[in-house]
Amino acid sequence: MCAIAGKIIFKGTAISEGDIGAMNDAMAHRGPDGHGVFISRDGKVGLGHRRLSVIDLSPLGRQPMYCPGQGNRRYWIVYNGEIYNYRQQRANLEKDGYSFHSDTDTEVIPALYDKFGVGCLEHLRGMFSFAIYDEKRRTLFCARDRVGKKPFKYFLNNNVFIFASELKAILTQDEYHREPDYEAIHHYLTYQYVPSPLTGFMGIQKLEPAHYLLIEIDTMKITKKRYWSLDYSQKLEQTRRQWGAAIMEKLTESVGIRMRSDVPLGALLSGGVDSSAITALMSRVSSKPIRTFSVGFEEDKFSELRYAKIIANKFKTDHTELIVTPLNAEEILPHLAHMYEEPYADSSALPSYYVSKLTREHVTVALNGDGGDENFAGYDRYAVHKFAVNYGALLPNKLLRQISRFLSGRIKTTLVNRLERFITTLPDDAARRYVNYICYFTNAMKHTLYSDKFAARMAGKDSYALIENRFREAGTRNLLDAALYTDFMTYLPDDLMVKMDIAAMAVSLEGRSPFLDHEFLELTAKIPYSLKLKGLNNKKYILKKALLTLLPKAVMYRPKMGFAVPLDVWFRTRLKNYARAVLLSDKAVGRGMFKKDAVKALLDEPRINWGYHLWALLMLELWFREFFD
Repeated sequence: MCAIAGKIIFKGTAISEGDIGAMNDAMAHRGPDGHGVFISRDGKVGLGHRRLSVIDLSPLGRQPMYCPGQGNRRYWIVYNGEIYNYRQQRANLEKDGYSFHSDTDTEVIPALYDKFGVGCLEHLRGMFSFAIYDEKRRTLFCARDRVGKKPFKYFLNNNVFIFASELKAILTQDEYHREPDYEAIHHYLTYQYVPSPLTGFMGIQKLEPAHYLLIEIDTMKITKKRYWSLDYSQKLEQTRRQWGAAIMEKLTESVGIRMRSDVPLGALLSGGVDSSAITALMSRVSSKPIRTFSVGFEEDKFSELRYAKIIANKFKTDHTELIVTPLNAEEILPHLAHMYEEPYADSSALPSYYVSKLTREHVTVALNGDGGDENFAGYDRYAVHKFAVNYGALLPNKLLRQISRFLSGRIKTTLVNRLERFITTLPDDAARRYVNYICYFTNAMKHTLYSDKFAARMAGKDSYALIENRFREAGTRNLLDAALYTDFMTYLPDDLMVKMDIAAMAVSLEGRSPFLDHEFLELTAKIPYSLKLKGLNNKKYILKKALLTLLPKAVMYRPKMGFAVPLDVWFRTRLKNYARAVLLSDKAVGRGMFKKDAVKALLDEPRINWGYHLWALLMLELWFREFFD
């Protein structure tokens, strides 16, 4: 796991080693074990790399790496990730006459590119972002993995193309002049993250998952193309037992290939079904106790440590845990805003950072349970969506709206607020209704929050359309599968993958996600939705049946908590004064986006839990201060 960077000059002076070195230095946390720079002979192409040594710790693994291709002096690569099937691919390439000088997976990628061109991506099983400079054809081939586990951000104009694992590296270059992207902020307030390809910085984009860029340097021709997508339309009819066996076989394989490492390895154990399953399967494969790591909270309602301990005891892991508190908010929250570099409001980033930091004190690689909910319909919103799709048309909507208005006008509680949101959206089409289940600030809330000037600036920019478009492109008439596809294309890569990549790489920890193996994803996309969410309450039904003999029922059928942070409690106690001081400051109000009275009303509301909304506003203001003040 590493950091990559690069630059192409179309017009202007030659690239210097200092240019690339500055980008490398901005991402030193991602690769503390080494760094390298390559500049082409004409000075138009520069590549940079920071190394976190995981496979082949020898100097032969250094990057940028020169790879000759089939006897030609040709390719230079910078690469971030892990290719789990590289030994198989290497053996096939050796039969075709390719030779290799290291035991790294890096060297296999340009050889596959030499043989298959852009089709090389079909042969890679793993997580990656990379760039290959072809000296002969004068091209730069850039690609990102299917799920978006590894980041790739870039800036492009008529003079220059700059890319990096983190946009903080791009900010070091004179060609880029930072400016906030207010449309991205508008979307962020809806979803708690900035949707691809936006980043929050005007002109800097994210390369979407399962996409590649091919840049022809001399002609400045740029091709961008998607090379893979999940297909939910082709279902397999199998018995519950057959599905259980297929799930266990593929998941066991997915875990096994992710346990190869030349450095110490462990697991992030939340105590949920997904991370517990990964821990259990790792314990089956390993000849010695697995190292497991968990974090919890003083507020017992939000802490999953008791469930993590059940799994740790059952599988005799070497277990370490930590209690997270917000006592040092003034120090950690600005640091969090700097780390995540885009506006980012998933509060579970805080415990994710702490568990990564704890884990890195003991191991360099850690497996996690990310992706289980998207594979097997594990979120509550899927049940709400299923109920609305199946029964919404049968409900007396007019009567329900009257009841809702009556209650919301007299009873101010979080439950009534959520009930009103559900009822008022029942007449909407399924896609728009689904947005209301997942969004932070609804359009109605934005109308109350936005200043007149900012509201006018955002007029016509419909955040809801981003999700509606994903529903339409899902390629399935099943509205329930369309929700899974939509989350897979939006929430998973732009929120969850960002959360763990940044939290882990901030402390030089590599995270691996067996549930997000693309072959496993292709398998689970074929499972009928009715086997994932049985009825309206039995979430992850088929996964739990598959794991029945592996995990204790106390963990499998416990209430779902996720990685929730007790924000409502914190904003009423420990974070109260800090949040008020930041959000009501002259600096924050002076940005002219939000009405001060509307922000104050959220801070002062004693009955409804606005914790997640306040966190979004707080992290946005800290982001402005970190990058623009």
